[in-house]
Amino acid sequence: MRTKTVNPKSEILIGAGLDVLHFESEEWLSNIAFYKEETAFFADLLKKTKTTDAAQEAYSQILKDLDAVHEELFDSLSNDIANHERLLSRLELGERGLSDADYREKHRQLNNRMESFISTFRQFKMLVFNYVKNANSSN
Repeated sequence: MRTKTVNPKSEILIGAGLDVLHFESEEWLSNIAFYKEETAFFADLLKKTKTTDAAQEAYSQILKDLDAVHEELFDSLSNDIANHERLLSRLELGERGLSDADYREKHRQLNNRMESFISTFRQFKMLVFNYVKNANSSN
């Protein structure tokens, strides 16, 4: 049976004050902006990496496609975090029908998405690095 590893930091933060959760959301947005810059760098690196091997060229195209997927994920995550921040603002204004528990649950879900995305993005970066390293060593 597979057990899920729980990030203790995430569990502690969910019980934290709303200002701490707001800070974490801001941190996510900052990280996403940085990742966008990284993908622009990777796209440029992939364009500059030339290979004549058909398999390597196909691999390069796959990496370029993954790069585009990550760009879309950045936008989706950024929009969801911005909506989450607007919900926090409405919650703090005391808007009826909103609950602290719902906000915290949404925050937990966003945190899980960020952790999953970061893990996947790291794997993508390793693929790019390995591709460029192999392409450069074969030339």
